[in-house]
Amino acid sequence: MRPGNPEALSLSYDPRRIEPERYAFWERLGVFQPRADLAQGPRGTGARAPFVIAIPPPNVTGSLHMGHVLGESVRDCIIRWQRMEGRETLYIPGMDHAGIATQNVVEKKLRAEGRSRQDLGRDGFLDAVWRWKEQYGGLIFQQERRLGITPDWTRERFTLDEDYSRAVLHVFKHLFDEGLVYRGRYIVNWCPRCRTALSDEEVEMVETDGHLWHIRYPLKDGVGSVSVATTRPETMLGDTGVVVHPKDSRYAKLVGSFAVLPLVRREIPILADDSVDPKFGTGAVKVTPAHDPNDFAIGRRHGLAEVVVMDEGGVMNDAAGDFRGLDRFEARERIVAALKDAGYLEKVEPHRHSVGHCSRCDTIIEPYLSWQWFVKMAPLAAPAIEAAKKGKVKIFPSRWKKVYLHWLENIRDWCISRQLWWGHRIPVWYRGDEMVVSLDSPPGEGWRQDEDVLDTWFSSWLWPFATLGWPEQTADLARYYPNSLMVTGSDIIFFWVARMIMAGYHFLGEAPFEHVYFTSIVRDAQGRKMSKSLGNSPDPLEMIEKYGADSVRFCMVQTPTGQDMVFDEKRLETGKFFANKLWNATKLVCMRLGDEDLSGVKESQLNLSLADRWILSRFANAAKDVTRNLKTYRFAEAAQAVYQFAWNEYCYWYLEMAKPRWALADLGDAMSGEQRADLRTARWVSWKVLDGILRLLHPFMPFVSEELWQALPHDGDTLATAAWPKAKRTWFDAAAEREVGFLQGVVVAVRNLRVESKIAPGKPVRVVVRGGSAQLELLERLDTQLRPLARIETLELARDGSRPPVAASAVVEGAEVFLPLEGLIDLDEERARLTREAQKLLTDLEGVKKKLRNQDFLRKAKPEIVQRENERLVQLEETLDKLKRAQSSLSTVRD
Repeated sequence: MRPGNPEALSLSYDPRRIEPERYAFWERLGVFQPRADLAQGPRGTGARAPFVIAIPPPNVTGSLHMGHVLGESVRDCIIRWQRMEGRETLYIPGMDHAGIATQNVVEKKLRAEGRSRQDLGRDGFLDAVWRWKEQYGGLIFQQERRLGITPDWTRERFTLDEDYSRAVLHVFKHLFDEGLVYRGRYIVNWCPRCRTALSDEEVEMVETDGHLWHIRYPLKDGVGSVSVATTRPETMLGDTGVVVHPKDSRYAKLVGSFAVLPLVRREIPILADDSVDPKFGTGAVKVTPAHDPNDFAIGRRHGLAEVVVMDEGGVMNDAAGDFRGLDRFEARERIVAALKDAGYLEKVEPHRHSVGHCSRCDTIIEPYLSWQWFVKMAPLAAPAIEAAKKGKVKIFPSRWKKVYLHWLENIRDWCISRQLWWGHRIPVWYRGDEMVVSLDSPPGEGWRQDEDVLDTWFSSWLWPFATLGWPEQTADLARYYPNSLMVTGSDIIFFWVARMIMAGYHFLGEAPFEHVYFTSIVRDAQGRKMSKSLGNSPDPLEMIEKYGADSVRFCMVQTPTGQDMVFDEKRLETGKFFANKLWNATKLVCMRLGDEDLSGVKESQLNLSLADRWILSRFANAAKDVTRNLKTYRFAEAAQAVYQFAWNEYCYWYLEMAKPRWALADLGDAMSGEQRADLRTARWVSWKVLDGILRLLHPFMPFVSEELWQALPHDGDTLATAAWPKAKRTWFDAAAEREVGFLQGVVVAVRNLRVESKIAPGKPVRVVVRGGSAQLELLERLDTQLRPLARIETLELARDGSRPPVAASAVVEGAEVFLPLEGLIDLDEERARLTREAQKLLTDLEGVKKKLRNQDFLRKAKPEIVQRENERLVQLEETLDKLKRAQSSLSTVRD
């Protein structure tokens, strides 16, 4: 047992001084690394499995925002808890190269210098990005240290590390060899600003007020026309057909004939296709195979030409004829005007529809026909679907399971190529008509590598095992795969979580983690998701500087499970006040512990009072509640269980109840043997429970709990590796909780009566209690504790008898508590108070009676619930009767 160091506790808690010191202290001790003494060999050898969790790799361009703070607070809470449970723990850190985001940042920097990536060339540009990464990348990890997270920094990974990159390219080749990777000319989501393809998950759909333009296409024979409707008139220049539903009688005679495309004069066929909705628009649909995914499918079915009318930057090309060189939106205006002038525009209607935007730069995306690489996803999705359905991967909160399954069961092939320079370059080589997939350049001259890179998510879907050395069969892979848990935001359930599960099953034959916990979305007061683009997120570092990391963490983890969090800075004050409360309580306890070595005290030697038995029982319940809630990822409930016990039971009640016994130390040598035993017991229980509180609190508020624990007598070097408290069976004491509950009720009643009667809190008063014999015996035994807690000068206990003539009264578990008021109060005010209480009781009483008269309630409710309501009815009637007697008594007294 190491002696405490209470002298280290300053007058008040200063997180700005303590937090950096404690973080460096943990790093010096090697707390963050897996403990070799707990490593007992690979899984499957009977050893207890290690607990492994990985940080979702933030972008190399990233900086800390409140969403990160929530996720990291939860992840670090779990890893600290498991570390204290005695598990070997591994918390893996790393960064994502973030292809589009990083390339955009460096290109913006070059533009400010009057240069472009083309000026530098591919190799020169990549050198510039690596220099930027070394200078600015990884800032977020320095920020996260301020938050107190504890990953093993010696294992930090980057998705463009050499060995990680080899794993990514290995996967591409492996899937290609299996026939699951293919190249084709298909419609993709295209960002004209980033000039690259995007996956469906990288497109954000925005409800937009637009227009529906109705255009008349003349028939080739010159007799009549067919009308079509479109939200994108600029794409009509690429129309190569018109389709109608085969059962639409309006167009039956036109199927097989030709229309003439306005402005272009191209003859296009009128065809029948089951995909057409005859109720939408005119029932006739223009087909633009190169600029719409549905039209692309129709065009392939009917062998229509695919005419691309704009370039990769969204500018109309030579196929656009007179509109070449115009931006797509300027071309839209010019085309509509030309149609109107030529008499082809029938009408324009307002139309609200969803428009896709690039998730990186917010540019409106363009469905675009281009050559891209794809992964066939259906074969990969099947095991991931089965894993969720059979509970091999458990999802928390459970409502996300349905979302996960819906996406997987309707999955589309994944476009994995990106027209960027920063990233994993696709390992495909061309020479003439030859194509080779190889991790290295094939032998011989004349080979050129594919210009595109792989989607960033194609590297991060390997994160749970590529960080452990895969595809090499490393000791880390054998020991730490699969991971135990993935904690991340629900906004990347498709981008990342589902794909990781698919990759885990396909490449290693099992899920990459057992559980997935989705954190909430952090929103502002207006309900908007906090983001850098909206500028609506406070700077977490400013919050940490102002309130301390512990306060920020404690606030963030208290997000109700499954609900979004509306951030309010005022909530951070709760954590700050709590830290100060514990700081002062610990200083008080340290002052009262004396020099005795409490570690040698055995419970059998203790003279446990009712208050001691009560606080030990309440602590056992708190430890059980915190542990149970952590196991089920109910972090808000776990944090509240610690808070409520520490503040409302230990600090507010027990320390006050212990003060009279602490005061025995002032007797010195004059203490009797029994008094010495009482003092030792009060010291031991105060220390033991406070030690337990700090252990329970550590995953939530690591800095202040460590600092206070070091001030107490303790075993071991650090609280971070101290044992997690268990709910000791012998400490549960229902009788003690029931008796102290009654005592507390009396104290609270007297305090409330003081306030209502405007009697000063410190003024000694006379109190009369009339109740049952067991209640009175209990109060008599607790007389020395009851008096100071309620500031009672004279306590009178009576089995029956008349009430004092002028007294405020309350009822506690059937016992009547009287506070005689003669000469102390305004009698009219007391009468008004009794009237208000009686009215409230009447309202409650009528509510219970109404419920018990309700036959539907009586039929459906469980018997114990009905019984409880009947008991409540009796209690309310008795309480009301006593209040009426009090009113009657007071009415006989003259002012």
